[in-house]
Amino acid sequence: MSGTTPADVVCLGESMVTFLPSRPGRLADVPSFDRGIGGAESNVACALAAAGHRTAWVSRVGADGFGDHLVEAVAAYGVDTSFVRRDPARPTGIYFRTATDRATDVHEVAYYRAGSAASAMSPSTVPCDGLPAGRILHLSGITAALSADCLALLHELTAPRAGRPLISFDVNYRPGLWRGESAGVLLELARRADVVFVGEDEAEAAWGVVGAAAIREALPEPGVVVVKRGADGVTVFSHEPGLRPEPRASNAGGADLQPVRRLRTGGPGATPPVREGAGWGEAPRSGPDTVTHVPALRVDVVAPVGAGDAFAAGFLSATLRGLPVRTRARHGHLMAAAVLTVPGDLTAPPARERADRLAALGDDAWGRLRLGPGWTGDDTEVRTT
Repeated sequence: MSGTTPADVVCLGESMVTFLPSRPGRLADVPSFDRGIGGAESNVACALAAAGHRTAWVSRVGADGFGDHLVEAVAAYGVDTSFVRRDPARPTGIYFRTATDRATDVHEVAYYRAGSAASAMSPSTVPCDGLPAGRILHLSGITAALSADCLALLHELTAPRAGRPLISFDVNYRPGLWRGESAGVLLELARRADVVFVGEDEAEAAWGVVGAAAIREALPEPGVVVVKRGADGVTVFSHEPGLRPEPRASNAGGADLQPVRRLRTGGPGATPPVREGAGWGEAPRSGPDTVTHVPALRVDVVAPVGAGDAFAAGFLSATLRGLPVRTRARHGHLMAAAVLTVPGDLTAPPARERADRLAALGDDAWGRLRLGPGWTGDDTEVRTT
């Protein structure tokens, strides 16, 4: 990507060196680990770059060997890493995890990221006017949990301003990372965005909101809300003016935020910290949402990690191409299936022609698909039942 060519997507957030277990079991019992990379936002950047889009990753890493590895590994996917800064005083974050699903009680993650270089991101170290130009800016709630400075940066990036790109926000609620109020913070950031990705389970855990319709009621401003429902697929609420909205047609600025019903954000019946008349957010929707439900694929899962980031990448890729909402969600499912059938957080996505062909299947054929390891490069692994 040249210095004068804007990125399709700019992703900002911490990436870490990950240590993946050589076999299942408790961290105390695993004898060895394989080194990889992982970070919600850099995962999205890498997946989009591998799918042929121009992407840039913005972050901070330590002036250490792990920082070298991160920058080199992300750049190898074709991501512009020229906006990653080195911090000589703080280390690059690392973490160890087990091979089990995050949703299970036996899953373990050991983070070594407190005081990391990325936690020092702030409005002064990452000024808005110093970001690369891009059509979409992708952020996640993980960054908000890293430090007060990181939260201040997200507030600035999501504030209304002339020329603000479309904001994509993945809630990515990680209770173990938060040391203070999380629910209201994540709700406020999500309501400032244009496209929101949120799981039913995390919405219930963070906000006490149950069900896709209630989640949309809690997030009335974004043009697109993607509710991830696990094995039941996704429900997408869309009421969008387009990829490059004018200030009063999106959360990029102008109109007042409207109050929503009371949610659990810090205590039973607490009111979300979203100010009426805050000067940002979109005006009340003038018509009903389009509601699109897209079933998940059946996948022979190798490792249940990285699927959420891959889904976001597939959905945003199709958004950039101007495809219909249903097709965007199917591309998200296909990208997620690619990651679910490998051990790590990242893998090569299916070729665009192939993904387009599968995304265009009729409902019955889509429902019969079963994808296993190697399916992205071998037609024999795309099975129907």
